[in-house]
Amino acid sequence: MVVLQLRFLLVPFLTSVMGTAQYMMQDAALMNYIDRRFLSLEKRLEKCNQDILDYVEEFRDFSKMVLSRLAGLNNYKAEVKSEVENLLTRIERAQRDIDYFGSVTDSNTCIEVHEDLVKQQLLEEAEEKKKLKLMLNASCDNMLAGIKSLKIVKKTGDKNGSWMKDPGKKHTKIYLLNGSVNNVILEFANIMTFMESNHTLKARRVTLPFPWEGTGHVIYQGFLFYHRYGSLNEIIKFNIQKRNTADQMLLPGAGRIPAYQLSPSTKIDLAIDEQGLWAIHAEPETGGNIVITKINHITMAVEHTWDTSCNSKDAEAAFMACNTLYVVYNFPSGGTSR
Repeated sequence: MVVLQLRFLLVPFLTSVMGTAQYMMQDAALMNYIDRRFLSLEKRLEKCNQDILDYVEEFRDFSKMVLSRLAGLNNYKAEVKSEVENLLTRIERAQRDIDYFGSVTDSNTCIEVHEDLVKQQLLEEAEEKKKLKLMLNASCDNMLAGIKSLKIVKKTGDKNGSWMKDPGKKHTKIYLLNGSVNNVILEFANIMTFMESNHTLKARRVTLPFPWEGTGHVIYQGFLFYHRYGSLNEIIKFNIQKRNTADQMLLPGAGRIPAYQLSPSTKIDLAIDEQGLWAIHAEPETGGNIVITKINHITMAVEHTWDTSCNSKDAEAAFMACNTLYVVYNFPSGGTSR
């Protein structure tokens, strides 16, 4: 009886122990599975972090390569721009040479012209040239071939102004006219005195009776010719040594618009060449084209006026050389003058 009761007691106990062991084994298996999953996630996270670091390093290398190539492209762009500018300069020179040779050589023609007609045309052309030379009181067959590089002699004074000398080898004095409106000129003994650092201490001050306007003045045979400030088109002839006004004149049609669009302070630009005194200006009636006038510097009378096809738009300066007007053009934003 006692043994039978003991068996009945052991059966529930063993059943309970086996159930508990089964649950513990299941929990251990679950924990093991969870640990494996966490380890797998950690490995994946580590791989992801490593991939991100690799991508960052690759991006840095790529950025360095792009910046290096961009720098190379900028250098290449500058080189190409320089080559294009050089090419344009050479094309312009070639075009000028072509125009020059075209003007001095007779073009071949397939049309038969009577010999007497050819002689008559040559005589008429020679007569026209003779009249022009007589009117200009001299002959001049030279043509501008080139311009030397820029040479900075001295930096001084205002942004606008001019310095000059009387043409001719016997004249050595240098004159400085500072500003676009002023009435005091500085006279220096020679170019070396002008280039000295304390040049103003060694300059002779000459006060004008009327201020000038613009920068288009000239000195010729001891006289300063300039556009009087406040007047429309009055030109003053001033004797520098005697310090008095020798003469004056009005230049019809001038003074209403700037002679050059890119130099608005100058309405009348006076110039000197082998033939004497010239005035360069622009008129609204000509569509802004430049007009040149030959002036007798002794009597201050107009000898002749020519309307040119050179427009004042985008022009910044001009000069006369051997009966020929040379206009300097540029861009409003700046660039290489042509």
